Amino acid sequence: MAFAALTALAVPALADDHRTPSPDGARVFIVSPEDGATVSSPLSVVFGIEGMEVVPAGTDAPASGHHHLIVDAPQEGFDFSQAVPADDHHIHFGGGQTETTIELEPGPHTLWLLLGDANHVPHDPPVMSEPIEVMVE
Repeated sequence: MAFAALTALAVPALADDHRTPSPDGARVFIVSPEDGATVSSPLSVVFGIEGMEVVPAGTDAPASGHHHLIVDAPQEGFDFSQAVPADDHHIHFGGGQTETTIELEPGPHTLWLLLGDANHVPHDPPVMSEPIEVMVE
């Protein structure tokens, strides 16, 4: 009986550590703006995806996820084992959106995409774009 109780408690903890697998060759990318572009604010950003389907957050379907636009936060050191934070540097598109318009201060900015599963956790391996640099006038 005690073993069953401990096992029941351990299963949710294991589920929290589970990351959804991503298919081989799946990728996301920024269609526009182009890397190195000089732009004005507000800035239109168009997202691209191959090998997976964009679905709203909370949708648990194979080979699917939703976009997160990462602004001025490095990929190096990012914790892919946790849900993507929601703040000014980590913008969620849980409705399944594939484009947005954002306000950015003048100056250089780095943008990249990260796909999240139904619970905003990056896939394993992560499906993320190469970072692009833009200069806002």
